[in-house]
Amino acid sequence: MPRLTLGVGSNASVAEMRQIKQLGVDYVLMGGPRIPWTVESLREIMDRFKAEGLTVINMIIGEHPHTIYGREGRDEEIKKIQDSLVAAGQAGLPVVEYNFYAHRLMEGYYEEKTRGGAGNTSFDYEKGKNLPTDPKLGTPQTAEMLWNNLTYFLKAVIPVAEKAGVRMALHPNDPPIPVSHGHAQIMATYKDWQRLLQIVDSPSNGMTYDCGVTREMGEDPVEVLRYMGSRDRINHIHYRNVTVEKPYVKYSEVFFDEGQVNMFAVMQEIFKQGYKFGIYPEHPRALDYDKEHPGGIKNMYPGGGGYAAQAYNVAYTKAMMQAVVSLKETGVNV
Repeated sequence: MPRLTLGVGSNASVAEMRQIKQLGVDYVLMGGPRIPWTVESLREIMDRFKAEGLTVINMIIGEHPHTIYGREGRDEEIKKIQDSLVAAGQAGLPVVEYNFYAHRLMEGYYEEKTRGGAGNTSFDYEKGKNLPTDPKLGTPQTAEMLWNNLTYFLKAVIPVAEKAGVRMALHPNDPPIPVSHGHAQIMATYKDWQRLLQIVDSPSNGMTYDCGVTREMGEDPVEVLRYMGSRDRINHIHYRNVTVEKPYVKYSEVFFDEGQVNMFAVMQEIFKQGYKFGIYPEHPRALDYDKEHPGGIKNMYPGGGGYAAQAYNVAYTKAMMQAVVSLKETGVNV
């Protein structure tokens, strides 16, 4: 059964932890400490949350730009990540999430008003597709360069993760566009995702499955979920809905009860696949209530919301989970 999960800072206050627990959520994810992680640094964080009834199920690892760009210094970064994976296994952390962006295009996002004046997060690639490269980032990365760099990385870290009993989850490119400021995006198509799985054949070499991103690419979220899940390569899930005007180019992140993703069908397939890690109902919508309360919105996206909208996301997701369980208990084939 999937574990309903919310994101939170590793230094969250007891009050913030209580807010999560009060929604009926027992699992959290967060950015990890600086690499290399140690058993002590991880357990200190995990124990703080455990004291409030929350289990850390996923940490995001970063600080590997030389690895992404294939530059001098990547072997040192990789060694730190290898050591971090060993520590994660010893600390009982099951999933380590990561990104492999050479650059992420944020300029295409804008807020678009929806029902009752709430905010959607919309995206238009036309707003940013011709933006220049950033000289500070170095040589623009081609797809071939990035695939070579990712392959080098995976062949070094996946055997370590596998031995440690840790699963790695690569987040797809979001937005799923071909180029960002001159840099290729290699996790932006379904074929890219399939190629990733072939680099190292191991459940530790998995992905963050995002039904929203999948639909943004024009793919069928249930079919993609079935493909990835049947190969035991889904190590984390992002659960959200979108309305797509043109795949890869123009879409809106919407309320869960709107949009083009059949959220119940996705949840049914999650259960069919026997998935047992985190499911994160992410990207809450911008509500007046959150805007009117100090600190109510802590979101990097235009049209993104806060705690009240997140409570809606959690309630919707819990209802989908309970509906699937209820149907199974009544003998209905789901």
